[in-house]
Amino acid sequence: MIALFLVGALVLGMIAARIGLPPLVGFLASGFLFGALGMDGTPLLEDLADGGVLLLLFAVGLKLRIKTLLRFEVWGTATSHLLLTGIVGGGIAFAASGLPIGMSFALAGALGFSSTVLAAKVLEGNRELRAVHGRVAIGILIVQDVVAVALLSVLNANTPSPFALLLLLLPFARPVIAWLLERSGHGELLVLFGAVLAIGGGEGFEALGVGAEFGALLLGTLLADHKRSQELANVLWGLKELFLVGFFLNVGFSGQPTWAAFEGALWLVLLLPLKCVLFFLLLIGLGLRARTSFLTAVSLVTYSEFALIVVDVAVNDGLLAPEWLVITALAVALSFVAAAPLNTYAHDLFRFLSPWLERLERDKRHPDDEPISLGRAEILIVGMGRVGSGAYDYLREQRERHIVGIDSDPAKIESNVREGRRVAYADAEDPAFWYLLNVDRLRAIMLAVPDLQAKISAARALRKRGYRGLLSATHLYPEEQEPILEAGCDVTYNYYTEAGVGFARHTYDTLRGPEHGDERPGGTG
Repeated sequence: MIALFLVGALVLGMIAARIGLPPLVGFLASGFLFGALGMDGTPLLEDLADGGVLLLLFAVGLKLRIKTLLRFEVWGTATSHLLLTGIVGGGIAFAASGLPIGMSFALAGALGFSSTVLAAKVLEGNRELRAVHGRVAIGILIVQDVVAVALLSVLNANTPSPFALLLLLLPFARPVIAWLLERSGHGELLVLFGAVLAIGGGEGFEALGVGAEFGALLLGTLLADHKRSQELANVLWGLKELFLVGFFLNVGFSGQPTWAAFEGALWLVLLLPLKCVLFFLLLIGLGLRARTSFLTAVSLVTYSEFALIVVDVAVNDGLLAPEWLVITALAVALSFVAAAPLNTYAHDLFRFLSPWLERLERDKRHPDDEPISLGRAEILIVGMGRVGSGAYDYLREQRERHIVGIDSDPAKIESNVREGRRVAYADAEDPAFWYLLNVDRLRAIMLAVPDLQAKISAARALRKRGYRGLLSATHLYPEEQEPILEAGCDVTYNYYTEAGVGFARHTYDTLRGPEHGDERPGGTG
């Protein structure tokens, strides 16, 4: 049976991708289709779904910093949005449906949550998790997850065990976890280590009554500053993607749709623009740019899988009628469908709306949204690994004085600074960086980051904002050259091929005689 479910998800996922929608829309549709045909999910599918969610949240945690959650634009926006949604939505639910006042507020609050799974997947797929709007969105989602755990506890879904207090000692376990990570190698043991920590650790939190999802996020966050956190996230990518198919299929098995339930879900979907507008106004009121506020709000314009959990618990406790679960499941699924194209074209949509939205910006900018200056730099090298540092040294030998390098790896920055290079921290995969960077003085930008998509995104962003200087990039495989040039680069460089040419030239010059190198046949020249 599981094979049939996967085939259906594959077929409808490919159809969705063909018409420009994310494959997850097809996965959701296949779940509802199988449910409409009278089929039920299997325990294996449920295990895949749970594992996929935990792996995704663990991967998100690997890219987070705790200090992000302590920022007012994160916890202030999250709590304000939930309070306003609970008060206004709860009042409407109480007046329209006759539900008890407490349950009305709980239901409205649950519908105020946004989908962590979908938002994280979209931001990760767009390589925007480290962007300002990505960090703010994920921070808000984590605050919402904490509130959701508290709400579930109130509904007697999860009563924390007295032993949950032991989790306060978790930071002291970080050295042990980091030690195990260091000894997991780079192959299958690393994959297994990540899966055990995400899934096993999440279930450990669940046993303590705290919530597996929150546990997976927290455990990932513990390793966010580790030098191998990105490598761990990369090796878990394929496993996480496969398991998440189970989650989206499972949503479709949550109940049999009826016309009445579909109508109720449509009314809830029609309220999504109000949810988006409220997020936008709260964020821009805190000094974030219109672009950052808009992209954050769009990434949060869904209903959450946590709403399904809260409603399911309320139904099981007799606090809500069973049809509420079907209505909520449909509303969550339809919000995913509505959000998919909105997130796909979010940047284009903002460019269209920017003349009006930017008028709402405050004069005083948030520090993260201030323009970035590189001083008197005329040449910028992006990515200070072996290629970038070698390029820096060569340019310095050519008496170029105004050079600066950037990298997102603190260890590389420290190493380069020790060797006398001027290197600053910046994340080239953050699209907002290129929009905030002052490029007026730059004559050339050299993209030496290893990731192909990062180079393409950076080139497109720079050309869109009007950069007219020289733009060069490295490439590894021949098929990468054309996409890089199409994105706006003037020239590309295959460092493997050119390294071989340089190596041969160096050897040949040495063979020709002492005047071309070291007098010894084995000299270094």
